[in-house]
Amino acid sequence: MLMTLSIRNLAVIEAVDVSFHAGFHVLTGETGAGKSIVIDALGLIAGGRGSADLIRYGCDKAEIEAMFDLHHNHPVWNALEQLGISAEPDEHLIIRREVTSQGKSTSRINGQLVNLTMLREIGEQLINIHGQHEHQNLMRADRHLHLLDTYGEAVIGPVKRLYQEKYASFSRVEKEYRELMTNSQKTYQMLDLYRFQLEEISAASLKSGEDEWLLEERVKLSHSEKMMDSVSGAYDLIYGQHGLGTLSTAVSRLEDVAQYDEKELKPILEQLQSAYYQLEDAAFQLRDYRDDIEFNPERLNEVEERLDLISSLRRKYGENVDEILAYYNNIFQETHALENKDERLEELKARRDDLLTDLIATAQELSEARQMCAADLAGQVEKELKDLHMERTSLEVRLDRLEDPKGAEIDGRKIRLTRQGVDIAEFMISPNPGEPLRPLSKIASGGELSRMMLAMKSIFARHDRIPVLIFDEVDTGVSGRAAQSIAEKLDKLADQCQVFSITHLPQVACMAEHQYLIEKNIEGERTMTRVEELSDRGRIEELARMLGGVEITEKTLHHAQEMLKLAEERKAAKTAPE
Repeated sequence: MLMTLSIRNLAVIEAVDVSFHAGFHVLTGETGAGKSIVIDALGLIAGGRGSADLIRYGCDKAEIEAMFDLHHNHPVWNALEQLGISAEPDEHLIIRREVTSQGKSTSRINGQLVNLTMLREIGEQLINIHGQHEHQNLMRADRHLHLLDTYGEAVIGPVKRLYQEKYASFSRVEKEYRELMTNSQKTYQMLDLYRFQLEEISAASLKSGEDEWLLEERVKLSHSEKMMDSVSGAYDLIYGQHGLGTLSTAVSRLEDVAQYDEKELKPILEQLQSAYYQLEDAAFQLRDYRDDIEFNPERLNEVEERLDLISSLRRKYGENVDEILAYYNNIFQETHALENKDERLEELKARRDDLLTDLIATAQELSEARQMCAADLAGQVEKELKDLHMERTSLEVRLDRLEDPKGAEIDGRKIRLTRQGVDIAEFMISPNPGEPLRPLSKIASGGELSRMMLAMKSIFARHDRIPVLIFDEVDTGVSGRAAQSIAEKLDKLADQCQVFSITHLPQVACMAEHQYLIEKNIEGERTMTRVEELSDRGRIEELARMLGGVEITEKTLHHAQEMLKLAEERKAAKTAPE
């Protein structure tokens, strides 16, 4: 659950630190007091987009920090590990978000920097915010199949994943087959080009690294005369009378007198002896090198011609001989494939047909799984709607298939195959007995949509394991018994997770276990918003304000106290053993 929330310099909030509890919370206050800002803060913690517009006027940055207490087997711990974020399930999870006045955002999880994508991946498993946009999603028929698949994950999920694997394999083969079919003229043109290139490169008989050692050989051959003169001269100087001969005489003279001063002369003698042997060895190496120097103008011409040929090939096929050879191998394989195009087409067609048959069979299995779960989901939603005083409402999750003249034939119809299968889904509703089922988007009122969404969320909360649910004025447009039923449903939902609701309805507020007042005040020339957890007396006064407006009377206070008492009785009845 969410334990604490700290907000600094966000919109009209300068500094707020608030602690939360398990169960059902409501946030109340006058319109414009800043209730939505608290939701915006939690949205930023969950990975929502930040903006410089959110920062309090005159400040450099906004800061939000949230601390969660989660069960050790919650899936978020595994998600953190996969992202490389160190976190211990025995500790609290702390998420911190900063947004600067330049619009830059910095996010940390347990002190470790994460990018926005990583934060969103974690945040989606911790916080689920439901507002008016959720109603819009519920109105969109293209979202209904996703909702059905989410509900039926245990049954639908394995078949859907298998289908998507087969769909990916089919798509790859289908793409290759179509490309090969539609590129016939280009294929023949490429084949002629490849054959010419293969012949040209093959005729050159290139060897790996040939260009490098040819360049080295050209340098030696081009300068062979100068090298001969210099090497021979160096050898003569070292091996002649003024080279080794002079050094040998010096060694002999020192050998005659070294015995008289071994401490000083012997080390010098050893150095000269070592130098003599090294110089002699160098002279012999120079002699051998000199003997190998080649005067060969014909070979130089051959090297130059070979390098010119390689240079010509480099301009067409690669930066060096190794790249040219790699290109040769690639086009050799391409040529083989093109020369065997007809055989390849037959092979691909047979493979495609087999994959399509298998894919259609799996698509039908997926449809059957969805049909089974659709009936179950409709029954569950109707059951939840009864608790929300929509007991006469009938619901059907209607499944159909999207027809396509170019699609695959399934049960005598041309059907489009997509990555999601062959099905389309739409929620059909009949609010009153005797009325035909019609699309949800065409007949549902705002109040009906609110209750519909709450019914769906009550069902999905048992599947997605998200610990914090936030409802932003989802009770808008309802009153009376419907408002009371929403309050009771939110309270019941809080048995499974931590629930927050921003509300203006006293029927909803009185059912909460914890109530927070969000209040805006003018201090000096600045607007300040504060968040206060209300005491029992504070709750009575706030409920009285919600009931009676600005002026609180003894009658509204009594009514508020009575509402809280009745709410407690309802809660006690809910938990009492049968």
